[in-house]
Order: sequence, then C-alpha cells, then structure tokens
Amino acid sequence: MTNPASRDTRKLVAAMAFAAERHRGQRRKDAEASPHINHSVALAAVLADEGGIDDADVLCAARLHGIIEDTDTTADEIAQCFGNRITDIALEASDDKSLAKDERKRRQIAHAPRLSHAAKLVKRTDKICNLCDILTMPLSDRPLQRRQAYFDWAAAVVDGLRGVHPELERIFDGPYVRKEAMA
Repeated sequence: MTNPASRDTRKLVAAMAFAAERHRGQRRKDAEASPHINHSVALAAVLADEGGIDDADVLCAARLHGIIEDTDTTADEIAQCFGNRITDIALEASDDKSLAKDERKRRQIAHAPRLSHAAKLVKRTDKICNLCDILTMPLSDRPLQRRQAYFDWAAAVVDGLRGVHPELERIFDGPYVRKEAMA
C-alpha cells in the first residue's frame, strides 16, 4: 500500500515537471530574462516554506496556474493529469488572457473576495512573488510610475483576499510597504 505522503510527493514532482515542460523556453520580463518556471517554483516555495501550506493540491495548483495563463495548455489537459480540484484551484487563480488587459485587472479585483480559500492562497502568493521580483529584478522596460501602479493594483486585489492567512498577509505587506525603495 502506498502512503499518502508518497502520493503527494509524486504529485508535486509531476506538477513541477509538467509546468517546466509547458514553460520551456519562456522567459520572465525582468532585465535578466530569467526562466519563467522560476516563478512557479517561487510560489510553491513561499506557500510551503513561509506560509506553512502542506496541501499538495494547493502547491500543485501554484505550480500550474501560469501554464493556463501563458501557454496553450487547456484545463482539460491539467484535469486529466492532476484531477479536478487542482485544476479548479489553478483556474480560479489564473488570469483570463482572452480579455483585454484593463478588463482582466478589473476582474481580478472584483473576483478576489469570491475565490475559494485555496485559490486565495495561490493568488496572494502570486502577488507576493511578483512584487518581490519587481523589487529585486526590475522589469527591463517598465518605468518607475508603471511599477508603482502595479503595486497599487496588486494591493487592491490582495485587499479582497484578506482574512485567509495572516502570515501571507504579513509577507505581502512587507514588499508592498517597500515599494518606495523603487524610487
């Protein structure tokens, strides 16, 4: 009989490999053009290491949410490999790239309070990692005013996620408060 921890470990490794395959060749928009998969790994690490999250489905969804946004991978493909719960969390935490950018941003703010607990964890951690990246690896083509506008918008999204995980809130508030360091 297989113990549940072993199943969770295999699931996490499979999600990491699946995300790495789907993001192969994709780069972030920072000045160093770091590999896109680094973002998925960072999300799972913050959730597990700093947030104390040990729900394998949440950690898998954190690794997979970006492939929905940034590749042509379908929800059906994810469901076939990882099941409905992981797919649902990843979809909830993902941005709908078929919409115009302003509409996507507006919807993230409006929908944040209605996300499931698990999706709120992923969404909040996505914003934490994005803000930390902006502070430590500024985007190569983004002026200061645009980066500050992103901080303000991310704070509006996160306001709708409050009350779910105090430690992740504290972590978010740290990079957000430090936005002045960009000046």
